[in-house]
Amino acid sequence: MLPYTTCILLLCLFCSLSPLIKAAPLNLTLPHQHPNPEAVVQDVQSRVNASLSRRHLLSLSQTDQSSSSCLTGNPIDDCWRCDPKWATNRQHLADCAIGFGQGSLGGKLGQIYEVTDSSDRDPASPTPGTLRYGVIQDEPLWITFSTNMLIKLKHELIINSYKTIDGRGANIHITGNGCLTIQYVSHVIIHNIHVHNCKPSGNTYIASSPTHVGFRGRSDGDGISIFGAQKIWIDHCSLSYCTDGLIDAIMGSTGITISNNYFSHHDEVMLLGHDDRYVLDSGMQVTIAFNHFGVALVQRMPRCRRGYIHVVNNDFTAWEMYAIGGSANPTINSQGNRYTAPADNNAKEVTKRVETDEREWTGWNWRTDGDIMVNGAFFVPSGEGLSTQYAMASSVEPKSAALIDHLTMNAGVYGEQHSDNSESISYPGFSGTGATSNSGSGGSSGGDGDGDFMGMIFGGDAPTLPTPTFPSSIFLSLLIILILHTFTYHGALLSLPSLLL
Repeated sequence: MLPYTTCILLLCLFCSLSPLIKAAPLNLTLPHQHPNPEAVVQDVQSRVNASLSRRHLLSLSQTDQSSSSCLTGNPIDDCWRCDPKWATNRQHLADCAIGFGQGSLGGKLGQIYEVTDSSDRDPASPTPGTLRYGVIQDEPLWITFSTNMLIKLKHELIINSYKTIDGRGANIHITGNGCLTIQYVSHVIIHNIHVHNCKPSGNTYIASSPTHVGFRGRSDGDGISIFGAQKIWIDHCSLSYCTDGLIDAIMGSTGITISNNYFSHHDEVMLLGHDDRYVLDSGMQVTIAFNHFGVALVQRMPRCRRGYIHVVNNDFTAWEMYAIGGSANPTINSQGNRYTAPADNNAKEVTKRVETDEREWTGWNWRTDGDIMVNGAFFVPSGEGLSTQYAMASSVEPKSAALIDHLTMNAGVYGEQHSDNSESISYPGFSGTGATSNSGSGGSSGGDGDGDFMGMIFGGDAPTLPTPTFPSSIFLSLLIILILHTFTYHGALLSLPSLLL
């Protein structure tokens, strides 16, 4: 039998820690996790509306349209593309992020590192001038390219913190083994590159910094793998034909924006969340904005576990199974997207609750506001109706499908033409075909104005869950433990007052 002091000790520890254990799923905080995700949603909406209004006003006020022709209403692009001298001020791009990834610094304030060598001969000891040499450095770097490049990776490219990979001004393709890994780091921006035909690799030594070379197991073959990382922005990339996911964000990653990308020719497009039981992903916050989900995609656009996912102003051309899926009670906030269903009558539903009974998912917050449904597409919402989280939300008929065209017209790598009726995308050194998808046409259209695109006003009055305070109970338990220890091993010779002095 356990001594009475040990029993009391265990009882005290359980009493002090049990509130912490109970509260853990509601009180998890990851680095860079935003305390009020609804405020981020409102900020995205206000930025979109401001850009659309600016574009509309300039088009009305100027007879010469040349000075306003670059404006699309897309707040990210309008932030920097209208500057004819952007190439001399590349780092201004870091000021243009929106959503949960806003504040991702990348290599801002660091030196410009120019990639002049497209080779990847030794992942454990990269050559100066290569992309791998640049991304593993410890200091902030803004990485550019001297010319067009096809970079065939020998193994996964492990990116260090405070890096920007900026492909503007060149045609950059990254392919091969492993592709891009963003693991346990923060402040990474990846902009204007092609990522495709990525395959599993590993079981070898790879450098992750100038001073660390570690043994890596086998990678999955993701295009971009975000693993336990924060403040990540993936913008204007074209992704296709990878073995696993095109973009996966797992293991406590948060503060992520995935914007202006073009996805095509892939089965499982995007995974957000490691496992239904991995509670740290409850703090995952991801903005998915202005992307074009194009030809020959099947599912997971995205597939979410836990977390808060804001899907806003994207163009979903078609899918074969579903567009947005989830499990383990993620919050899905779908606003102002265009969902074009495939011809298959059995695949019209946008949403899918993965391996979850309806009695469980009816309480999940999955909401559609101002979305355009085309060719029979339908979104199955859930939650407590206009719950506290959405108490101030109202949904109206979307104003114009043409606005989606403006917001996503430059999705993917700049200058690349996309035709969703084509059967393949041709890449240098690669060939491949994908199943065609027949997208419907039409969709409801209201007025032609560029103001208040989503027609919604969100309030910020959602109550904040109180944060339990545990230090007093833990201190009391430790004091009791000290007293018991003293009485047990010193014959109870000391009085309580003497212990407290």
